[in-house]
This record gives sequence, C-alpha cells and structure tokens, in this order.
Amino acid sequence: MTPAARLAAAASILDSIAQGRQPAEVVMKAWGTANRYAGSKDRRAIADRVYKVIRARARLSWIMGGREDGRALVIGSLHALDNLSLEEIEALHSGEGYGPRPLSKQERSRITAVEGELPGWVAAGLPKFVVEDFQKTYGDNWQNEAHELMAPRAPIDLRINSLKTTREDVEGELRAAELSPEYTPWSELGLRLAAEPPPNIQALEGFKTGAFEIQDEGSQIICALVDAKPGTTVVDYCAGGGGKTLGLAQSMQGQGRLVASDVVNKRLENIRPRLERAGVEAELVLIGQNGGGLEALNDAADLVLVDAPCSGSGTWRRHPEDAWRLTAEEVERLHGLQTRIMSQAAKLVKVGGRIAYVTCSMLSRENEDTAAAFEAAHPNFKPIALTEDMHAVATLAKGHTLRMSPASTGTDGFFFALYERAQ
Repeated sequence: MTPAARLAAAASILDSIAQGRQPAEVVMKAWGTANRYAGSKDRRAIADRVYKVIRARARLSWIMGGREDGRALVIGSLHALDNLSLEEIEALHSGEGYGPRPLSKQERSRITAVEGELPGWVAAGLPKFVVEDFQKTYGDNWQNEAHELMAPRAPIDLRINSLKTTREDVEGELRAAELSPEYTPWSELGLRLAAEPPPNIQALEGFKTGAFEIQDEGSQIICALVDAKPGTTVVDYCAGGGGKTLGLAQSMQGQGRLVASDVVNKRLENIRPRLERAGVEAELVLIGQNGGGLEALNDAADLVLVDAPCSGSGTWRRHPEDAWRLTAEEVERLHGLQTRIMSQAAKLVKVGGRIAYVTCSMLSRENEDTAAAFEAAHPNFKPIALTEDMHAVATLAKGHTLRMSPASTGTDGFFFALYERAQ
C-alpha cells in the first residue's frame, strides 16, 4: 500500500470505530481480514496512525474546527503530530489511486491557522465533562493524571501462578524468548513487559500451561488487598472475564469454596478454560439482573468481591476510543447500577464477613459517591481502615478507600473500598 492509501484506510477505520461499540483492535482486525492485500507492515502503520489519532482526538478535533470524522482527524494528525508542511500533506491527498481526495479550502485553512492556546480539556485530551471531576479529585496534578491516562500505551503485566511456578522461572522463560521482563513495583507476583514491540504472550509454553496470565498489576494488587483465605467461602460477584477469579483461587490455595457469578453466561463459559489451565476450581453461577441465583449463599460468604460494571475510564490508556463514547448520562446510569449491585451482593455476606467494592474507573461518581451511597444504606457494614502499606500503592487514600492510577503507580486506574458486616 502507498502511504496515501494507508491514510485513507486509517480514516475509514476511525469512522467505523466511532460509529460502533466494538474495541478499536477488533475493528482493525476485521478490516485486515476484509482487505488481505494489506501486508503486515501496512496493517502496523495503519494501526499506529489510528491509535495516535484516538489518543490525540481532542486536540485534533479542535484544530480541525470541531470535526470528528476520520478524514479530518487524520489530516490534523499529519499537521500536529507528524509536523508535515501543507505541501507535504497535499501531496498525500492527491486523489490518485486509493489515496484520499484533495484537501478542501476549509481543510487547508485549518491546518495553516495558528493553533493558539488550547482549552484545558483539549490540552489534557479528556472528554470535556470529565475535566471538572479530575480537577476536584486530583487538584493541581490533574493534568498529569490525565496525560498518563490518555497518552502512553500501557505495558503488559503478567501474574505468576504461584501454585505452579515461581516468578524467577517465568522470568527465565521470557528472557529465553528474547523478551525483557521487569518485576512489577508493588505486586510480588507480577512481571512487566513493554508494549512495543507487542509480544505474543499466548504462544509461550508458560501461558499455555497456566504458569502465568495476563493481568494488570492493579488487579493483582486488588486480589492481594481482599486477602482471600484458604478454607473460606468467597464470591466473585461480577466475575466478567475471570481474571480476579483466578487471583482469588490462587490466594485460597485450592482450599474452600469459590463462586464466580455473572449475568452473562458467555463470560462465565470463557472462564472455564482459564480455570483448567491454571489448575484451580470455582463454581460458575449465572445470576439474573436482580441478583437471583445465589440465594443459597445468603448470609454465608466470608468475602464478596464486587468488581462492578463501570465506565472503564481507568483503562483508557488501553482503550482510548472508549473515552469518546462515554457521556455524563452513562456515568449516572452506572452509578445507579453499582449502588443496586452492592445492595444485592451485601445479602451474601455473613456476620463478620467482608465485602470489597472495586471499579476500574477514575470518576468520583462511580467511586466515592457509590461507596458513600452503600454506607448510607447499609449501616450494619463498617468500613475497614486500610493499612499504611496499602496506602503506599495508592494515588489517593482516605481511611477505607484508595485509588490507583497510571500517573503514580503505573497501573490501570482502580478504586477500592472494604467493609465488614457487623451484624
């Protein structure tokens, strides 16, 4: 493919991403399948362009007069990110072959205009409605938090299955595969790999045999904080893909009862091979939208982990396209859903048992506000103060709650709160 044809392809993919709900990587894979003439170098160049544009979308749209279509954003990226001259950009927009059509008068004027001072939300690269919340939460450091959340590509973290191997043995396998792992700074079970060049982790023997799993260090820290004990009854209430289910099983050392539940059966079925690979067990239970299906566990669980459905804003460095799909109305809906889920899950906790509330969100409405709503509605659950060691891994820690973020810990953004049922 010519450089111009790659730009046209990137613009088309960006439009497809904006018009749907699928992750960017899924859209790009589908494009590659439908356009097999594109070689590996072509696909890599197109993917790099797409992600560069998504991460800088706020600025690029601002430069292009508020336009958010793929063509405008790509043109803006050539000017603002690649520092190409008007003549060089025009040469890539000749309209010949499979390249994009020539620039319009309006497009020329936009990329030759003086950029001027950018509004705070544009410079930070965040959706406009999120900025006020970041400013309130992070104070003078809010722009750095925003930049680390949106700009860089996230590393690839691995969690070692200590029931099968050691961190040193996995490190040796990775180095034998010509990779350069580093120990994660907080998790004793973690190894970190650079995102570039992307390693093929699933092809490694250790992954196939369950010696390690792909899991962000933040999730590993959460599993350590909830401290699931061997011989206890533990419920992973919103199990999703099962990453934390595996972490809980590892902490329990195969002793006790572990139940993973979700409202989507396909998610539960996807957990099954992961459990088999890791050599651990869990009961998989499909529950209804109102929590039905776990009544037999009412007042019986020693620990309930609620990794609640959320905006996923803490993972925008991995999925930057999701930032531009989120609305204030959706955040409000999620807050209501999280509050209801916590009330349902609390029924399972026995006296003296604990419930942990977790999101991968950076937004206070989903974090502190939901935690406060739970506390107000459930006075029989008392907050458990976190230790200083726990606070050491947090961006912000207040008594029984903490936040983690890319800026301070290098992890995805997470929120954590812990409670004990007193009566």
